[in-house]
Amino acid sequence: MKVYQRGDTYIAPKGSFFDGNVHIPGNFIVPPETHIWGRLDVDGCLELGPLSTVGEDVTCGSGVIGRGVRIKGKLSSAGDVTVSDQAVINGVTAQGDIILRPGVRVGEVRSEATIYVCGKIVSTKLTGKNVKVSGN
Repeated sequence: MKVYQRGDTYIAPKGSFFDGNVHIPGNFIVPPETHIWGRLDVDGCLELGPLSTVGEDVTCGSGVIGRGVRIKGKLSSAGDVTVSDQAVINGVTAQGDIILRPGVRVGEVRSEATIYVCGKIVSTKLTGKNVKVSGN
């Protein structure tokens, strides 16, 4: 698929799919229902749209993972990560803060900073300098 570039930000077309691995040398905005069957590497900020899927691991500088996203591998970030409602991820590692919204199903979560849990989630293990839980 073609990816559009504006400065150091790359934008995928709505509803697109990528058959192999994807490397983006800047920021990447992924619209809803985009499917990447391989690995996703983003040097900058990743905004992964709602109901998208990634077939393998994801690495990024920082990231916002949309509602209902499914990442079959692990998510690794050099900065902060926000994981929105009902996302399913094999595991999350970040050097910055991690925010987990209600309904998230995730494997092991590791942060060099603080893990914020907002509402009820399912996780195998939470490891961070601080873990703060709020909501039901």
